[in-house]
Amino acid sequence: SPFSIGGAVPTVFSYFSEVLAREKRGEHLSWLCMFWMIGGIYASAMAWAIIPHYGWSFSMGSAYQFHSWRVFVIVCALPCVSSVVALTFMPESPRFLLEVGKHDEAWMILKQIHDTNMRARGQPEKVFTVNRIKTPKQIDELIEIESDTGTWYRRCFVRIRTELYGIWLTFMRCFNYPVKDNTIKLTAVWFTLSFGYYGLSVWFPDVIKHLQSDEYASRVKHFRNEEVSHFVFNFTLENQIHSNGEYINDRFIMMKFKSVTFEDSLFKNCVFEDITSLNTYFRNCTFVNTTFYNTDLEQYKFVDSELINCTFFHIRTGCQISFDDDYSAYWIYFVNFLGTLAVLPGNIVSALLMDRIGRLTMLGGSMVLSGISCFFLWFGTSESMMIGMLCLYNGLTISAWNSLDVITVELYPTDRRATGFGFLNALCKAAAVLGNLIFGSLVGITKAIPILLASTVLVCGGLVGLRLPDTRTQVLM
Repeated sequence: SPFSIGGAVPTVFSYFSEVLAREKRGEHLSWLCMFWMIGGIYASAMAWAIIPHYGWSFSMGSAYQFHSWRVFVIVCALPCVSSVVALTFMPESPRFLLEVGKHDEAWMILKQIHDTNMRARGQPEKVFTVNRIKTPKQIDELIEIESDTGTWYRRCFVRIRTELYGIWLTFMRCFNYPVKDNTIKLTAVWFTLSFGYYGLSVWFPDVIKHLQSDEYASRVKHFRNEEVSHFVFNFTLENQIHSNGEYINDRFIMMKFKSVTFEDSLFKNCVFEDITSLNTYFRNCTFVNTTFYNTDLEQYKFVDSELINCTFFHIRTGCQISFDDDYSAYWIYFVNFLGTLAVLPGNIVSALLMDRIGRLTMLGGSMVLSGISCFFLWFGTSESMMIGMLCLYNGLTISAWNSLDVITVELYPTDRRATGFGFLNALCKAAAVLGNLIFGSLVGITKAIPILLASTVLVCGGLVGLRLPDTRTQVLM
């Protein structure tokens, strides 16, 4: 799936830019960027609505469980299937056809675009005319000498080798005059923006989760030296620690244990039946003549514990907790949904102003403002404040992403536009992985390093972006 997305994104932006008029190119490419946000909202909303409903699962035989997350995967695949169907009705890029010498096909597609636009303007009678077509310089291609005389596998080998060599040549042309300097600058901007954005994106939820865990742990209840006998437990136990207890002839029936720990306790002649547990452990406990029936108390939940003459029947393995009772699951997806929705104003502003204030001003300004907004994280001491900072940061950063996408497709000529965009997009993912590793390792340790690091790289990347050439009035090469 990531491999497919990585190949689709550069192609989509390159294709769309090659059928747009110069006057509206920045605006319409920004609207295209908005659909990345719409897809994110759709995915996060579906995750919020579907995944926590663990009860939606059903079984297909004894070995296969069709859980709610599989329903979520199917729902997320529907837009991809729809796009594949829609692509069958889309014409080829006329610029690409001109590059490969298919002038008649390019002319027909240009005429089709012209006629469609004129009908939309109420001037269907206007005739499409072309005074001249600027033909790109054709690049000599490698000739397969053995295409007629070689064996079939030899021909396949030569063809694959030729294609790979052609791809390599196209990639290397991204570092030749006149785009070499632009590639280096774009590399710096893509890397810094991706490093800061994705690094903080993984840091935000983990910090919020860390705050939740600290608050949850501060409300833990301690029970020491309990002596309970001939008692039936049939209610939920949550966020508790039981130490040095003795439970004799007790029954634990139809219970839920959530974040419960038993330490140095004795269970004698007890029965555990229909038990569901989450983050529950028995540490250094002793079980004597105890029966476990239809529980999810697997071996790893008994830490340094001794089981003497105990029996287990119908032990449930895997994740059996009902997320309907785990409100943090709803909260995580809800925060993700809010963070994705927060980029809507930034998308609208960037689309309306892209062709007015210019790509460079929007790129540099957005990255510098995003870097400055990182310092507000010093004051994020609660969940609500961190969520607010997340929304502000996402809203400021999206304009930089949109303008960077527009600048990238406009700076490369047609014969290497998708290749250059693809290389920068791959570099973006590498920077994202690096950012996730670095920022994720600092959760709960320090705020200073993530804030200063993200702010520094974003401001520096924005300053480099201001050194790129202005492409607002430039015809695509």
